[in-house]
Amino acid sequence: MTWTKSTTTRHTCGGPAFGRKTPGCPRCDELLDGAAPVQWAASRKREDEARQLREIKAHFASAKHRGGGCGPVCTFGDW
Repeated sequence: MTWTKSTTTRHTCGGPAFGRKTPGCPRCDELLDGAAPVQWAASRKREDEARQLREIKAHFASAKHRGGGCGPVCTFGDW
């Protein structure tokens, strides 16, 4: 699930200080009960890079690429 302001409870304690959660704060209580921490879009960068690398490796291993079907210069992945 992607994070948006409407899907996450807000901290009333000002946020965890040095990772310590405050009992009584709605968001801290959720985290203490095992809720997943918020993942910002930047944290998906590694997943996106790994996916792109898999696609490039699959293309270079394909019969189309090995057989010259890409043309004189292969530009797959140069987007």
